[in-house]
Amino acid sequence: MQVKLRHIKLPFLAIAVAGLFAFSNTKNAKREVSNLNVVFKGDQTMFLTTENVSKLLIQNQQGVINKPKEIIDLNRLESALNTNQIIKDAQVYLSVDGVLTAEIEQKRPIARVSTNASYYIDEQGTYMPLSSNYTARVPLVTGVVNKSNISHVAPLARKVDGDEFLKSHVIEMIFHEDQTFDLRLRNNNLKVHIGTLSQLDKKINNLKAFYQKAAKDSSLATYKMVNLKFDNQVICTKK
Repeated sequence: MQVKLRHIKLPFLAIAVAGLFAFSNTKNAKREVSNLNVVFKGDQTMFLTTENVSKLLIQNQQGVINKPKEIIDLNRLESALNTNQIIKDAQVYLSVDGVLTAEIEQKRPIARVSTNASYYIDEQGTYMPLSSNYTARVPLVTGVVNKSNISHVAPLARKVDGDEFLKSHVIEMIFHEDQTFDLRLRNNNLKVHIGTLSQLDKKINNLKAFYQKAAKDSSLATYKMVNLKFDNQVICTKK
C-alpha cells in the first residue's frame, strides 16, 4: 500500500511542479519593463551616450518602458544596435525584475580621414562615422583615400597606432595615387616618404635610427624630407 501511494505521489508532484513553473513563466512574461540600463564596456570614451542608445532602442521598439516583457523582441533590438557604425558589439537582455540592459562596446578609431568627407578608420580597418559627442585625437589621413580604399590605408594606420614612437610623432598620413605614402611628423613638420608598405618594419626602424641620431646632434630642424623608399637607405633633404 505504501508503495502504491509513493507511485501516486510522484506523478502528482511532477505535475504540480510543472504547473508552478509554467505559472511562474507566464507571470514573468506579463511583467512590465521597469527600467533601461545602458552599460558601456571597455574604453569609456563616449562617442555614444546613454541617450543615443535609448533613442535607438525606442526607434526599433516604439518605447520599451512599461511594456510587457513578452512583447520585447531582444534579437531585433540587438540587431538594430549592431547596425550602428559606431558600435562594435551590442548585447541586449532582460532581467527577472524587468530591467532591460544594453551592453555596448564602441569601436576605437585609429585615424581620421580628412578629404571631401570626414570620418574615422577604426582598429579593424573599417569605416566609423564622426561623433557629435567626442572627437578623437588621432592622426589625419589625406590624399586620395575614400571609403572604398581605406583597406589600403589601414595597415599603416594600425602600425602607427601600435608603435609608441610613431603614435607620439605622426600627425598625418598622406596616401598617393601610386599607392605610396608620406608621413608628416609633429616636430618641425618633417615629411617622411615611406613609399609602398613593403618592408614597412625595416623602413620604420631606419626612421627611428635617423630620428634618434638627428635629435642627439640637434639637426632635426635642418631637414625637410626623409626618403625611406629605397632598401637600407635613408636619403635626407635639407631645407
